[in-house]
Amino acid sequence: MIHRALRLPALIFSLGLAIGPTMVAQTPTVDTYTIDASHSEIGFRIRHLVARTSGRFTAFSGTIHVDTKDITKSSVEVTIQAASINTDNAKRDEHLRNADFFDVAKYPTITFKSTAVKELEKGKLQITGVLTLHGVSKTITFPMTHAGTHPGMKPGTVVAGFIDGMLTINRNDFGMKAYPGVLGDEVEIRLDIEAGK
Repeated sequence: MIHRALRLPALIFSLGLAIGPTMVAQTPTVDTYTIDASHSEIGFRIRHLVARTSGRFTAFSGTIHVDTKDITKSSVEVTIQAASINTDNAKRDEHLRNADFFDVAKYPTITFKSTAVKELEKGKLQITGVLTLHGVSKTITFPMTHAGTHPGMKPGTVVAGFIDGMLTINRNDFGMKAYPGVLGDEVEIRLDIEAGK
């Protein structure tokens, strides 16, 4: 009995050594952030006749998964409510919502889901993914800067910044062909995102 009692602590210790490394290996390395639309912007610009007109979307949501060990394993998903388009002109915005353009009754959301993330240099990312707009899905690639993290306004929270995202798409590729010549074919898109966890 004495020998068994002495062996018991040794057995528990051995089990601890065996289990310990496994538990450490399973420690999560992914930080999940939720996009804060009130401190972010998804904007666009397009030629109108001989000048340029800009606008933005005001209702959108998304999740960013940042792998702290390997940034290339990170991912992002975003959903934009197409009806939230805002060019600071109510009559124009209603026109943009109809079948000539976004046709929001038929295609209420615009979505993006990443398929690859590359780090070109520290903090400078190249994000590739599928953009679905007006019922058409296309693969796009654009640069973005990971601006780092900062303590949030509420105790215990953290915010991350992803800024200076820039890309150009051709609206004809997404079936939006109204007013050729009056409107340019190319649409410049800018992304500045703050997200919290």
